[in-house]
Amino acid sequence: MRTLALTLTLLVAPALAHADPANQATPSPSPRATLPAPPDVAAPPAHATRTSSGLAYVVLAPGQGARRPARDESAEVHYTGWHTDGRMFDSSVTRGQPATFPLRAVIEGFAEALALMTEGQRIRVWIPEALAYGGRPGRPAGTLVFEIELLRVVPAP
Repeated sequence: MRTLALTLTLLVAPALAHADPANQATPSPSPRATLPAPPDVAAPPAHATRTSSGLAYVVLAPGQGARRPARDESAEVHYTGWHTDGRMFDSSVTRGQPATFPLRAVIEGFAEALALMTEGQRIRVWIPEALAYGGRPGRPAGTLVFEIELLRVVPAP
């Protein structure tokens, strides 16, 4: 339950934090198990695709079909997040259980990355601070790097 709270603390929409400025709790400690950071964690490689918002990503494995999650849907994913210095801060992989997030309830850069993906696809994405937590105290700071595997799109109710 504690790791679920960490996941929600790290990925829940910034809008929730804006609703209550006092909502700036420090995340729980990282999970015990850590995964090594990718060799290019410090900065996106030259061949990375860049979006107009500043997001950069590389496709690590193709997806199947053309199904992409819409803003009103949820996504079941496996993900790992690192700081650009290689410190892992969260991972569904180390917990051995995928996470499901509504696209409207995650940081802007994570939602943008998910909307670019098709089911089964795996990407590495560099999310600039402005699309992450914007430097808010108690949240991961700076550019964040995620490996995300979109397991399935969960249709809106």
